[in-house]
Amino acid sequence: MKHPITPGNPHRARKRFGQNFLVDHAIISQIARSVHPRAGEILVEIGPGQGALTEPLAERAETLHVIELDRDLVPWLKVRFEKHPGFSLHQADALKFDFAELAEPGKPLRIVGNLPYNISTPLIFHLISYAAQVKDMHFMLQKEVVKRLAAQPGEKSYGRLTVMVQYYCKVSWLFDVPPGSFDPAPKVDSAIVRLEPYHQLPHVAKNVATLEKLVAAAFGQRRKTLRNALKSLLEPEQMDGLPVDTGKRAEALSVADFVALSDAIDDLLQADE
Repeated sequence: MKHPITPGNPHRARKRFGQNFLVDHAIISQIARSVHPRAGEILVEIGPGQGALTEPLAERAETLHVIELDRDLVPWLKVRFEKHPGFSLHQADALKFDFAELAEPGKPLRIVGNLPYNISTPLIFHLISYAAQVKDMHFMLQKEVVKRLAAQPGEKSYGRLTVMVQYYCKVSWLFDVPPGSFDPAPKVDSAIVRLEPYHQLPHVAKNVATLEKLVAAAFGQRRKTLRNALKSLLEPEQMDGLPVDTGKRAEALSVADFVALSDAIDDLLQADE
């Protein structure tokens, strides 16, 4: 029989869920101030865990949905937070959750989460698919992932994740979180990042599928020049008129460069059909 979570019998973090519970009150307050819930917004917290961040969010938010995968935490979270009139709990896998169900006309979703490393990248792309309903996202991630999200061309961390997330979102690296802020303490540093989906993309690709293929090919062999990396997409003679220098490596190109190159490749591929 499973025992309820009480101060004397706390829930133990589970490795299979990638759980590391946030316990540093100063960091919790800093995250809540960064999110700064306002009237007329719908907050969504992914992976509330033991409710450390849920508490200040529930106190300030008009509407707060929390999504928790761990069934053992659900009854405890309900008891602790059901006193808040705008609180709703969903026992679900965030990777499969339909976030459009939570949106309301004129009320943007604001998403917050301490994301396990093993699902952070697919979950970010899942959430980006709801960009039209999302105002911003604040995530606690492994610091190395935040470096990749916020990287600029020419930096070592700049890669496929960087380009595709920055195509859709403005990325802001807010602050770092040391391992001692968690129980159990992870072996890596963490950081808070803010992603703000563009509601008018600064650079619009003609075909996003072509852009995705291009970025995957370019960074799949990042030590090679673009001319060598793009052989899977184009014939050598098709590369001469491209709008970027194919003698460069992928990490030298900006998001705008990738979009221009994607559009040129898309035109060449359509001409061959």
